[in-house]
Amino acid sequence: MTAADRKRAIVLIDGEHQPVVVKDALAGLSNEHEIAGVVFLGGSEKVPPSALDDPESVYGYDLVRGDTPMAALRTALATTPADLVIDLSDEPIADASETLRLAGVVLAYGLRFHAPGAELAPLRQSESSFGGPKIAVVGTAKRTGKTAVCGHLALLMVDAGASPAIVSMGRGGPAEPQLAVPPVGVERLLELAAGGAHAASDYLEDAALANVPTVGCRRVGGGFAGATQQTNFAAGVDLAAAIDGVDALLFEGSGATIPPIVADATITIAGSLAQAQQGIGPARVAIADLVLVRDAMDVEVAQVRTMTDAVVTSFRMVSAPAVTPPAEARVAAFTTGATEIDGLQPVLVSSNLARRDALEDDLAEAERAGCDHFLVEIKAAAIDTVARRATEIGASIGFIRNRPVSDVAELDQLLLNVWQEADR
Repeated sequence: MTAADRKRAIVLIDGEHQPVVVKDALAGLSNEHEIAGVVFLGGSEKVPPSALDDPESVYGYDLVRGDTPMAALRTALATTPADLVIDLSDEPIADASETLRLAGVVLAYGLRFHAPGAELAPLRQSESSFGGPKIAVVGTAKRTGKTAVCGHLALLMVDAGASPAIVSMGRGGPAEPQLAVPPVGVERLLELAAGGAHAASDYLEDAALANVPTVGCRRVGGGFAGATQQTNFAAGVDLAAAIDGVDALLFEGSGATIPPIVADATITIAGSLAQAQQGIGPARVAIADLVLVRDAMDVEVAQVRTMTDAVVTSFRMVSAPAVTPPAEARVAAFTTGATEIDGLQPVLVSSNLARRDALEDDLAEAERAGCDHFLVEIKAAAIDTVARRATEIGASIGFIRNRPVSDVAELDQLLLNVWQEADR
């Protein structure tokens, strides 16, 4: 093995192994890698306090330590140039769940993670030639509020004088990137549904509600680091960048996947404290410039702040009509989860847009109740089922807009700050 083949490795160890066993393992690894740093994750069953007072005499290396395994790892990643992380630890200090959390942060730093029997690769992203600011909006899971936040940011940017376009990828996106130019209304969406397209795709919701040009892309699969198996997103970015007058691009992730084009700034949306802390959550939090935690209490926000140097705040989602229905209308509202519509008391509220069997029962109930105005969130079966049924019975149709709000911070300004920093 030549010197060029040797990779710089950060090695994770614990105190549940006899120090001499770890020392010998490190010596073996040094034959193949340059040991750039050794992180002690904790544990004291087999390590006397004196060993940690003089770790070089015991392990052959100084140790990076912290109050928690995550804190120790983050210190090492921030201060130690490396190519990969090798895990020599074990439960109970780092069980499977904790190991995945640690691996996620390693991947967010662009390093490979090696554990016995497993190797995880970081997300690989390409550069775009677009010269304006590029902002990614990603989430820890499906339905965290990415589309609502992305669309809301677009509206704020337009009010501030910008001309953004959104590039969105989804599991129901088109085979070739498709440009949607506002206005996009019910008739256009019904035409798309009649042609076999997914007429409630996120990019169409963006175009209809944010009123900016959007490009829809597709993706298949989602990896631990945020990669997709296949996507046409890069071609979608090229299409959006060519739109006359566009001076900023918003990249909207899908589920927990991350757009494969390098962004200048990233907004991460966590559906809950648990989503921020567990599984893939830390990997998404680690790359963020702004972290939004949905429906979180102050103490929960404080816990997320220990995981990142980014700004962290809570938010909640308000569902309201994009256009207020007539005062005399008997309204039926159809959502994927919301049970209240701000400013209205509908005759019926269905949260079954993503559950088609139950949705059919709700539609029948709305018809029996004489509902003559259907409000729909542009998701799931909103167009091919709900809007189509509304036209069949002669009901008018309106859209529901989901808007992120915060009780503890000036959320709009925090979002604009991300764009303004990316622009600089």
